[in-house]
Amino acid sequence: MGRGGVRLGLLSAVTMSLASLILGGSGLEAAADGNASSEYQVKAAFLFHFAQFVDWPAESFKGTDSPLTYCTLGEDPFHGALDAALNGKTVGARAFRVQHFRQAQELQECQVLFVGAGEKKAVLSALESVKGGPVLTVGEAEHFVQDGGMIGFFLEDNKVRFNINLDAAERAKLKISARLLALAKTVIGGPKGR
Repeated sequence: MGRGGVRLGLLSAVTMSLASLILGGSGLEAAADGNASSEYQVKAAFLFHFAQFVDWPAESFKGTDSPLTYCTLGEDPFHGALDAALNGKTVGARAFRVQHFRQAQELQECQVLFVGAGEKKAVLSALESVKGGPVLTVGEAEHFVQDGGMIGFFLEDNKVRFNINLDAAERAKLKISARLLALAKTVIGGPKGR
């Protein structure tokens, strides 16, 4: 099988595993039993997969072997689940790195920024601090994508779902795969106002 076939097969497998997360594969219903830690384990898995469906411009990284950096702002709602989900994994030749910030500082070094629901007051300042930069912004505050975030998590029928603001991603020069767009509950913007 050629290189393109291997890549397509891998992409299909990743798409299926991401779809199974969304469609409630076994054991992945979020907070069905009120367990917030299982919700954040699912969200950590989503964040890992999102990196496989987003292309960053080359200038987003200091070098070809620079890690893809995930940042959280404020109190870490994952309590280590994001670090564990990304430990030892790569996307292409890039390793993953996780950093946790209390303030909206040095966020420009991030490729993925997660803003938890507990940081409602910091959402707009965090989005402003990375505005125009190639940073995939992911959050869980109500109206996150309407406020300019790129991917907003929410719970529906005890399952983690997400919406995408394609216009915000395009302004940041990020390319989101059509496969990921197809899995979103709602997509804001894009061709013909999708």
